Amino acid sequence: MFQSTLLRRTMSLVVLSLLASAIIATIAFIVAGRSSTLQMEVETSIAQDLKYNEIFSSNPELFDSVDFRRYFFESSYATGHDYYLVNMNGEVVNCTSLENRNMKPGATSEVFSEISMFPYEDLNGMGFYIKELSLTEQILVCRIPLTIEGNPFYLYSMSTLDKYDGLIGKYLNILSLATLMAACAMLVPAYAFVSRMVLPLQKINEVAMEYGKGNFSIRADESHKGEIGELGQSFNFLADRLSKSISELTAERNQLQDIFDVISDGIVVVNSKSVPVTTNKAIHQIFDRAEKNNMFTERLQLIPFDDVWTDFEDCIASGETKTRQIDTRDYAYQCTIIPKFDSTDPTKVVGATGFFRDIFEEQKNERFRQDYVANISHELRTPLQTLRGLIEPLSDGMVKKEADRQRYYQIILNETMRLSRLIDDMLELSKLQSRTLAFKMFPFNVNNLISNIEIRFKPIMKEAGIKFSVQNNYGDLPTVMGNPDRVEQILVILLDNAKKYTPNGKSITILTDYIEAEKKVYISVADTGQGIHEYDIGHIFDRFFKADRARGKKGSGLGLSIAKELLTYMGETITVNSKYEEGSTFTFTLSKAEVPDVWD
Repeated sequence: MFQSTLLRRTMSLVVLSLLASAIIATIAFIVAGRSSTLQMEVETSIAQDLKYNEIFSSNPELFDSVDFRRYFFESSYATGHDYYLVNMNGEVVNCTSLENRNMKPGATSEVFSEISMFPYEDLNGMGFYIKELSLTEQILVCRIPLTIEGNPFYLYSMSTLDKYDGLIGKYLNILSLATLMAACAMLVPAYAFVSRMVLPLQKINEVAMEYGKGNFSIRADESHKGEIGELGQSFNFLADRLSKSISELTAERNQLQDIFDVISDGIVVVNSKSVPVTTNKAIHQIFDRAEKNNMFTERLQLIPFDDVWTDFEDCIASGETKTRQIDTRDYAYQCTIIPKFDSTDPTKVVGATGFFRDIFEEQKNERFRQDYVANISHELRTPLQTLRGLIEPLSDGMVKKEADRQRYYQIILNETMRLSRLIDDMLELSKLQSRTLAFKMFPFNVNNLISNIEIRFKPIMKEAGIKFSVQNNYGDLPTVMGNPDRVEQILVILLDNAKKYTPNGKSITILTDYIEAEKKVYISVADTGQGIHEYDIGHIFDRFFKADRARGKKGSGLGLSIAKELLTYMGETITVNSKYEEGSTFTFTLSKAEVPDVWD
C-alpha cells in the first residue's frame, strides 16, 4: 500500500496542508495575540495612571509630603511602571530607585532625550504617548501634571509593552500541541479515505497492465460510486472494443497469412536497412536446389545470393524495381524486387518486397518440349527419307532386276513397320501419361512369366554371344498383383535395352528377390555392358533419350519411358544403378497379392 505513489503524494499533501494551516494559524495568532496583548497592556497601564491622576488631582497635598513622595517612589516598582518627577526645566527631581526599575537604563535615556517633544494625547487631563523603540519593544509614556508647594511638576510613568510575550509563547505552545494532535487525528481518516480511493485505482492499473499484455478477459470493478466506477466502466468498454478489434485484426491477419503462405512464389519483405521482416513459407523451400555456400549471415541463409541482396539495397536507394534471372545447370530463379513507399510521404522508400519464382521446371519442360519435337522430327524423318530414297528409283524405273526390286520392297516394308512401331509407342506412352490407357490388374504367378521369358530369350542371347541366366535369390516368388502382359512387356523392354548395350562375351542376368517386411518382389535386369555416364543417368527415363547417340544404336528412346509409365500406373517403382564401362542394373517392384490364388 505504501508503495503507491498516489497514496504517498496525497498523504504528503495532507501533511503539508496541516503544516501550512498550523503555520498560518500561528502567524495569525502571534499578530492578533500581540496586538490584543499590547492593547490590553496599554489600557491597563493608562487605567492605572488615570487612577493616580484622579487621586493626585483630588488630593494635591499628598505630594507636598516628603515622606509620601519617598514611599511612593520606593514602592512604585510593584506597579510594573517606572515613575519620574520632573520640574518645568526638565530636571528629574525624584524617581523610582535604580535597583527597582522595570525598564532598561538605555531605554529610559532614549525616551528622556525627547520626552518633552512627544505629541501627547490628552485623556482627562493626563497625556500619554507610545514610543516605538524596536520591532519588538514599545514604551508607554504617561504624563500627569502635579503641584508641589505651589510649583508645577510632571509625573512621568514609563512601562514596557512586552511583558506578556511569555504568555503568548505559552499560548503558542498550546496552539502547536493542539494543531499536532489535530493533524495526527486527521491523518487516520485521511489515510482511510485516500486508501479507499487508491485501492480501486490500483486494481484498475493492474487491469490496464493485463490489457497491455494482451489479456482482455479481465474486467475492472464497476461497483464503486462516482468517477472511479465510471473509470472502471470506461476500461471495460475499452477492453471489449479492443478485444473485438484485435480479434478481427487477428482473423484478417491469419487470412492474409494463409493467402501469403499459399502463394507458390517466395516472398520476402525487408525494411529500409534490407533486414527481412516478413516471409512466407515458400521462401524457405524455393532455394533448396541452390548451393548453400558461405552463408555466414541470416539473410544469406534465407536467400543464398549476394547479388539479390545487392538488388534489394539498390532498389531501396533508387526507388526503382529490380529484376534478375539466375540460371545454372541445376537451378533457375526469376527475381523481382519492388520498392515500398511511405504512406505519408510517397517519395520516401521505407523498404522493399522481393518475389522469387523457381523457373527450373518451366525451363526444363521447355527444353524437353523442344527436344521432344526435335526427336520426333528426327525419328520420323529417318524412315521417311529411307522410303523416299527407295521409292523414287522404283517409280522412275531405274531398278531393272527383279531381285533388286524385291530387296527394295523388303527394306520399304521394314522401314514402314519401324515407323508404325514408333507411332504405336508414342501413342501408347501418351495414353499412359494421360491415364487414358486402361488395363486390368489381378494376381498372377510371376515365376511362370520369368520362366517363359528365359526360354524365349536364351536363343536370342546365344545368337548375340551374350551369356544369359536367371538367378532367384528367394526361391519360388509369391503371387503378385499386376498385369502379366504389361510386366512381360517391361521385361522385354529391359532385356532388349540391355542387349543393345552389352557386347559379345558379356552377360545379362535376371535377378529376383522377395522382402517379406515390405511385401515386395524385386526383379532386376543386370548387364555387364558399357554402363551409363553419371551425367546421363538422371535422364535415362526421359522420352527419346539415348545414352549413347554417337554409336548409332537402334531404337526410338521410348522403351524405358514406357516401362516407367507402366509401373507407375500399377503403383510400382523402377530404379537404375550403373557404373560406366562396368554395366547397369534396372530394378522394378511388384506387390505381393493379398489373395494368393491366381486368377484365370
